[in-house]
Amino acid sequence: MTQTPPVTRQDFDAVMAPNYNPAAVIPVRGKGSRVWDQDNNEYIDLAGGIAVSALGHCHPAMVDALQAQSEQLWHLSNVMTNEPAIRLAQKLVASTFADRVYFCNSGAEANEAAFKLARRYANDHFGADKHEIISFKQAFHGRTLFTVSVGGQPKYTEGFGPVPGGLHHVPFNDLGALKAAISDRTCAVVMEPMQGEGGIVPATAEFIQGVRALCDAHNALLIFDEVQTGMGRTGHLYAYQAFGVAPDILTSAKGLGGGFPIGAMLATEQVAASLVVGTHGSTYGGNPLACAVAEAVIDQVNTPTLLAGVMTRNQKMRDALEALAAETGAFREIRGMGLLLGAEVSEAYAGQARAFLTAALEAGVMVLVAGPNVVRFAPALNIPEADLDQAMERFAVAVRKVVGQSTAAA
Repeated sequence: MTQTPPVTRQDFDAVMAPNYNPAAVIPVRGKGSRVWDQDNNEYIDLAGGIAVSALGHCHPAMVDALQAQSEQLWHLSNVMTNEPAIRLAQKLVASTFADRVYFCNSGAEANEAAFKLARRYANDHFGADKHEIISFKQAFHGRTLFTVSVGGQPKYTEGFGPVPGGLHHVPFNDLGALKAAISDRTCAVVMEPMQGEGGIVPATAEFIQGVRALCDAHNALLIFDEVQTGMGRTGHLYAYQAFGVAPDILTSAKGLGGGFPIGAMLATEQVAASLVVGTHGSTYGGNPLACAVAEAVIDQVNTPTLLAGVMTRNQKMRDALEALAAETGAFREIRGMGLLLGAEVSEAYAGQARAFLTAALEAGVMVLVAGPNVVRFAPALNIPEADLDQAMERFAVAVRKVVGQSTAAA
């Protein structure tokens, strides 16, 4: 039997497109909230694959679901349906505002479907002139040309023009700006209940309620992008449930599959009716393997015990980060919801969030950034509290190192 030759980080640079610059370490194994690299170094995972690994690594329920489904049926075209897709859709409908579900492979695809549906619905009911979409500055909705254009970060569209038209961006949490921009030509307003890539910035309840009212006044659909905030991340199955405001369309991915690629667009029956046969599709959307795993995830996540545990862990993390901020002066604000938290660096460390990420990895803990000024945390929703305590201790070591280096340099 021929042995597979070992691969290195240098091999990545030789064969992969240069759009990523991954860390030097290559993880090879994960269990729960811990990951080991090629050299068997251990890390506690507070990154969660960017809020994807909702149940950590290799959760038994997910492994069992994948193994069982892998021995039954892997793929069908959408000329036919399958049992896991129907069961998952039933559970999403039963647990949310939605009446209908469309499956795809990622958050970007879910948002692409949502934006297309919004325009199609407006065209069906009000005519072609009602096609404009409003989103918010510093938003992030995916990397397709349409979704990255709807997102409010120009750096992601630079060099890819001309971008789709009919798109407008206003400041987040600024109801007056939205009121000035919205019109009867607006077909949809799309927003994250909490901006993720934009710096872990929650919407205020007043803002979300005001957005809903403005959409209603102008016959515009309200789309919630819950790719990052969904599937228990905020302590609710979906974040909108914390605000008492339901959207017309919601997009979900990331944690929905717990690490297996899947996306979903949820909609009311009235709106979904415009997605008639032939208007949209996905080769792998509703794949039996993906849907079987996602069904296992929702069964684990959508329980009072797990969702309450998210809030307990939220407080534990907040307390640790606020104490660290007071001790070191490294952070000016700790914010977020549930287990999607951000630590905004203080003025002395402006633009240096990645320095804390690098030091954290050296200390044995995986974290994220959300732009140049925010360290982001998105651990497994079920991370053992002892692991969380140890992870915060390791992060404190990393922060003290960065602060000490800065002090020494001064």
